[in-house]
Amino acid sequence: MTHTPEPPYYAVIFTSRLVDVVDGYDEMSEKMIELAAQQPGFLGVESARGDDGLGITVSYWESEEAIINWRRHAEHRVAQSTGLEKWYAEFVTRVAKVERARTFKRVAAPNSERSEKSG
Repeated sequence: MTHTPEPPYYAVIFTSRLVDVVDGYDEMSEKMIELAAQQPGFLGVESARGDDGLGITVSYWESEEAIINWRRHAEHRVAQSTGLEKWYAEFVTRVAKVERARTFKRVAAPNSERSEKSG
């Protein structure tokens, strides 16, 4: 999970469903994550995609200006255009201001070893 600073900051939530044939998608996705990480104001990204092609990617940004600059980045524009032409059956992009964030991380108890049962 992405470690973000104390709020406020912004989240861009990109929910998409892929078409059946997505040649080149994974490579472009990795390239865009690497490129986004180099942009001023980028805080991190989390992404998941199911076997049915439904995916949710959340990227975190310091400001709306940083989001706009990323949206306008030339290489990102090429990826957006290619996605519209080849990879996405549908998508929606939402931008939200994060006002509060709570975290939880389980700390293993001293005697929490798993035991295997045979039988």
